[in-house]
Amino acid sequence: MALATKTERPPAAPPTRGFWASTLGKKTVMAVSGLTMLAYLVAHVAGNLKVFFGPEEFNGYAHWLRTMGAPVLHHEWALWAARIVLVAAVVAHAVSAYQLSRRDLRARPTAYVHKRRRASYATRTMRWGGVVVGLFIVWHILDLTTGTVHPGGFQEGRPYENVVDTFSTWYGNVIYIVAMLAVGLHVRHGFWSAAQTLGVGNARRERVLKATANGLALLLTAGFVSVPVAVMTGVVS
Repeated sequence: MALATKTERPPAAPPTRGFWASTLGKKTVMAVSGLTMLAYLVAHVAGNLKVFFGPEEFNGYAHWLRTMGAPVLHHEWALWAARIVLVAAVVAHAVSAYQLSRRDLRARPTAYVHKRRRASYATRTMRWGGVVVGLFIVWHILDLTTGTVHPGGFQEGRPYENVVDTFSTWYGNVIYIVAMLAVGLHVRHGFWSAAQTLGVGNARRERVLKATANGLALLLTAGFVSVPVAVMTGVVS
């Protein structure tokens, strides 16, 4: 009687690695990181609107960002913690989006013969919108954080004056407004996609989720764009 040979199974992948390797895992990472960035955008636009209350208010808000958590935390510790979380979210979002895009291309090596007519403009431009936003983040940091590409004389600790300088140039306005329109489209589609990925969306909630996505995109875009428009029209000077 022949003895049955025992087949060796390959070692199981660690749970975290298996989660990341799956399409659902990458979509979940993309959704959570996207919602993290959305929370930052809401807080950021609220802070930006303080520019309408004058230089003292706006510069005071910028100073508070560097002293958050004091005296428990040292100068800028909380700000740097927020920056690290934001950078991690941006990297996770970009990497998962890129890998999902490559996986989608490998699954469909040939282009669609007929494009879906019902696909929204935001859906069709999601990838390019992400690239535009990514490039804008780099420019924005070099302009208003480090002052590397800032027009005129960059003033450390005087963000109100730096904002007025930036939006007093035609190219500063064009870059910012185009980027904010891309952000609005990205938020509109991304919020909806995140809800579906995380299991929040269903047929009953579809109308509410779409209205929320549209409302968030509109409010964020209008809030951000209002600052350069205010500088251009002399409301903020």
